[in-house]
Amino acid sequence: MYRILVLLGLTSLLCPLSFAKEKSVLPADVLRAETVLVVIESDAGEPLTDPSANSNSREDVERAITKWGRFKLVIDSQTADLIISVRRGTGRAVTPTVSGGPIDNRPVILQPGEGGDIRVGGHKGRPPDLSQTGSPSQDQGPQVKTEVGPSNDMLSVYRGRVENPLDSPPVWRFVAKDALRPPQVRGLDEFRKALIEAEKAANQKQQKKNP
Repeated sequence: MYRILVLLGLTSLLCPLSFAKEKSVLPADVLRAETVLVVIESDAGEPLTDPSANSNSREDVERAITKWGRFKLVIDSQTADLIISVRRGTGRAVTPTVSGGPIDNRPVILQPGEGGDIRVGGHKGRPPDLSQTGSPSQDQGPQVKTEVGPSNDMLSVYRGRVENPLDSPPVWRFVAKDALRPPQVRGLDEFRKALIEAEKAANQKQQKKNP
C-alpha cells in the first residue's frame, strides 16, 4: 500500500510537468520584441549519455530563429527583449546529468546564417545574470547530479531586460516529445504560431475600437 501511495505521489508531481503547454494569449510587449537570446535552462545539466544535448539544441534553435527572420540574435541578456531557454528531454523522469566546468563552455563562433547573416556567439559557459539559482559557478569543475523533471523537450520564453529573467514565470512554454529536434524545431514553430494568433487577436481588438 505504501509503495502504491509513493507511485501516485510521483505521478501527481511529474504529470503537470509533462503537459505544461501554455495556450494563453501573448502580451503586447512580446509582440513588439525584436531581439532574442537563446540559452540553456538555468538548472539543466547535460545528460551523461549525451553531454552536448542541450548545447546542440540551443544552436538548433538559433539556426531556426535566423531562418525565421523575425528576431535578431544577441549574446547579451541586457540587450535581449526575449530570452528563449531550452532543455532537452531524455525520455525519462529521472536522469543522471553533469554540469559546470568545460562541459558548459561556449566558444566564440562566427557562423553564416540564412541570407548572408552571421550568427555570433561569445559567452564562456552560460550568461551569469539570468538566474540566482540553478547554474553552478564556471570556476567549479563538472558536477554529477540526478535531475527529476520533464522527460520531454522544453522550450520556454521569458521577458528580457530584467534582472534574473529565468527566475520569473515564462510568458510562454511548450513541452513535447522531440520539440527541439531539427530541422523543424517544433517548439519554436509553435511559438511562431502563438505569435501569429496573438497578433490577429490584437488587430481584431483594435478594429473593434476603431470601426
